[in-house]
Amino acid sequence: MLGCVIHGQDDLRVDELPAPEPGPGQALVAVRYGGVCGSDLHYWKHGGVGDFRLKEPMLLGHEVVGTVVAYGSPDASGPAVGTAVAVHPATPCDMCPECVEGRRNVCRDTRYLGSAARFPHVQGGFAAQVAVPAEQLRALPEGLDLRRAALAEPLSVALHAVRRAEDVRGRHVLVTGAGPIGCLVVAAAKAAGAARVTVTDLLPAALEYARAAGADTLVRADDPEDAGWPSEVDVAVEASGVAAGLDTCLRLVRRGGVVVQLGMLPPGPSPFAGNLVVSREIELRGAFRFDTEFDEALRLLAAEPAFDGLVSAVVPVLEAESAFALAADRSRSCKVLLDFAS
Repeated sequence: MLGCVIHGQDDLRVDELPAPEPGPGQALVAVRYGGVCGSDLHYWKHGGVGDFRLKEPMLLGHEVVGTVVAYGSPDASGPAVGTAVAVHPATPCDMCPECVEGRRNVCRDTRYLGSAARFPHVQGGFAAQVAVPAEQLRALPEGLDLRRAALAEPLSVALHAVRRAEDVRGRHVLVTGAGPIGCLVVAAAKAAGAARVTVTDLLPAALEYARAAGADTLVRADDPEDAGWPSEVDVAVEASGVAAGLDTCLRLVRRGGVVVQLGMLPPGPSPFAGNLVVSREIELRGAFRFDTEFDEALRLLAAEPAFDGLVSAVVPVLEAESAFALAADRSRSCKVLLDFAS
């Protein structure tokens, strides 16, 4: 079978891999679509994500959907064979202090598909077939097809970021960065009752995707004279992964407001306007991955066909490098999917 393996910086290969055998408690899934994530792009272009560096070849991919093929043992219960499913990519330990406190998304011993956060790395889901814990499968709600369901993982990330901001009902929310995650934060904030969402980005094409996701105001981040700049906002979500975006959030959020850092910043120290956190009593919160939001994401995707507009291309797996190049070019794409059935 074919799989997308990252061997090092700028070394992405479509390799022939042995078909996996599901073990006890595992399910075998025939993958149909895999969404190319910003972290996949970072492994490809930089050899790592934030402080997580590649130390061995790794099968990429954690945004995967497909069909149940088989189970590895009688005790592995889950959706019936032939059922269309989305794969929750995280396997928390359920024993560490964070898991016990209900914060399984920051489990200190979690396994996450296609992640170099631990060594040996956790192999990902960009392959024709994957074996995963059966408890990670989620049958798709009625009316949700596999193509749109491929957005479940990034939408879960966005939903968790909005949840970290707490109650956004009736609030003005700023989102810096209109990449796929930023656009999905827009949709998540709107679904949570935000009265207004302003989005900033450098690229007009990216801002148009944010508009499709429900943004009320679009702002060119490099134009200080843009009429869309708000005087202040109640909540800001930094989704660009650059220090300048965090600076914008801190300067525009109201006194006592909340800033959620969602974008993964470059490794090492990052400068930011720390004095504003003090003098304005701004609450700066991190948002990392997600947990139960995955089920919420599937329900939201089933109810809203407009999410289809965020999938800008579906590319055969044999053209994986072209797909990655397209996904990296935000002037031409939002979310790019790999098709493992073509």
